[in-house]
Amino acid sequence: MAGLFPEDLLVATDAVLDTFEGDLAGLAEAGDARILAVVERVVLALNAVNEAHGGGAFETDEREHLCLYIDASLTEHGVDVVALTARHGLGRYQLTDKWRKW
Repeated sequence: MAGLFPEDLLVATDAVLDTFEGDLAGLAEAGDARILAVVERVVLALNAVNEAHGGGAFETDEREHLCLYIDASLTEHGVDVVALTARHGLGRYQLTDKWRKW
């Protein structure tokens, strides 16, 4: 498992997700632009982690889990992800697609 998930990958991913979690406060009352900016930041930061690990840090299962984590975290903080994505012509599970390279 250490070959698939080296310590530096795990530490970097945890740091990105910790920052994301800190950005979630108050999003229930935020406008779409602020919410999408938070999503963009976490996705771009995960892109950087992926690039730092040769572009293959996150396999299919990990990508799906990261996307679900972002969705669930937003939902837990009062963001209606279905309504948010619909307002922007997206399906619920397309929220990260605009920025995601992993």
